[in-house]
Amino acid sequence: MSRVGKKPIALADNIKVKIHEGVVSITGPKGTLSHRVNEGIEVKQENKNLHVIRKNDETKMKALHGLNRALIVNMIRGVTTGYRKELVINGVGFKAEKKGDALFVTVGFSNPVDMPIPKGIEVKTEDKNTRIILEGIDRQTLGQFASDIRSIRPPEPYKGKGIQYANERIRRKVGKAGAK
Repeated sequence: MSRVGKKPIALADNIKVKIHEGVVSITGPKGTLSHRVNEGIEVKQENKNLHVIRKNDETKMKALHGLNRALIVNMIRGVTTGYRKELVINGVGFKAEKKGDALFVTVGFSNPVDMPIPKGIEVKTEDKNTRIILEGIDRQTLGQFASDIRSIRPPEPYKGKGIQYANERIRRKVGKAGAK
C-alpha cells in the first residue's frame, strides 16, 4: 500500500469538506477549492479525518493513490494558510509592473511582455519593481504562473541576469579568461 496514500488527513475545526460523486470540495477561511479524484480512488470522511482509499492494486491505482491524497492536503493548506512565491529580477533596467489584471515584465526585449494574471492570484511588486510576490490558495495555478514568469528570461550563468525564484541559487560560470 502507498505510504503517503494510507495516512489519514486530519481536518481542523474551520474546514468544511463536501464529497459528491468523486468531487472533493474543501472550504476554509481563505476560500473554496475542489478536485475530482480519479476513478478507482475513493475519499471517505470519518469524524475529523479524511481517508483516501484505492479500490484495487493495479500499478496505475498505486501511483494515483498517493497523488490524490497529496492534492487534497495541498487544497487544505491552501484554504487555511495559502501559498506564496517570490521572484527576483536581476539586470539593469529589468522590472515588472502590475497594471490592472496583467503583469508587464520588462527584461531586455524590444517590448514589455504582457502576462495576464490568473484568477485567484494576487500579485505585488516591491524593491523598485524588481521583486514579484505571488499569493494564492491554489498551489498548482500559483506554481505554474510563477514558472511562466520565470520562463520569460531564465537567469543566465555568466552574469546572473534574468528572473529567478527568491530562494534559488544560480551556479555561476567563469567567463572568458582573456587573450595574452
